[in-house]
Amino acid sequence: MMVETTKDFWNKKYRNNKTGWDIGAIATPIKEYIDQLDSKNLTILIPGSGNSWEAEYLFQNQFMNTNVIDISKLAIKRFTKRFPQFPSKNIFEQNFFDHTQEYDLIIEHTFFCALTPNLRSDYVKKMHLLLKPQGKLVGLLFDRPLNKDHPPFGGSLAEYWELFEPYFQIKKMEPAKNSIPPRKGSELFILLIKKEITI
Repeated sequence: MMVETTKDFWNKKYRNNKTGWDIGAIATPIKEYIDQLDSKNLTILIPGSGNSWEAEYLFQNQFMNTNVIDISKLAIKRFTKRFPQFPSKNIFEQNFFDHTQEYDLIIEHTFFCALTPNLRSDYVKKMHLLLKPQGKLVGLLFDRPLNKDHPPFGGSLAEYWELFEPYFQIKKMEPAKNSIPPRKGSELFILLIKKEITI
C-alpha cells in the first residue's frame, strides 16, 4: 500500500528526525554548478527545500533572488531558525503544485524522489510552467530502484528521459561525477532547458 505523503507525513518526519535524505550540506554537484553561474540576479526556486543547504549557500554567495518552498511547517521553522537572515518574503510554506511564480532556475535535490510516482508527470508539467522562457531545471535524481510504497522513490535514466524530453531540452542527464561517497554511482546530474511548447 502506497504511503500518502501529506503535510502531516512530512511534519512527522521532521519531528522524529527521520530525515535520512538530508546530507547536512549542499550536494557537491549542485555546489559546483552554482559556482560557475555568472549572473547573481537569477530568480531561483528550491522546491521541497527542507533544511535547504542549497538556499543558504546561494544566499551567502549573493544570489539574493533565491526562494524556498516546502509543505512542512517544521521544515520551514528549522530553516529559518538556522538561517534567520534569509528574507521571509522568499519563503513559501505551500504545496509546490499550488505555487505560481516564475523562475530562471529551479534546483532539484531529493524533491522528485519524495513525490509518489503517480505525480511525476504533474511534476514535469509544473516545472515547465514555473520556469521562464529558456529557464533551467538543474540538480540530481536517483538512478537506482528504491522503495515501492514510501519515499524515496527511485528510477532510471531511460524512465526520466521519456518523462522529461517532451517538455525540456535535455542538455545533461548523466551519472554525477562528484557525488558524496554514500551516493556514488546512484545519482544522475540533470541540466534541462524549458522547451517552448503549448501544454
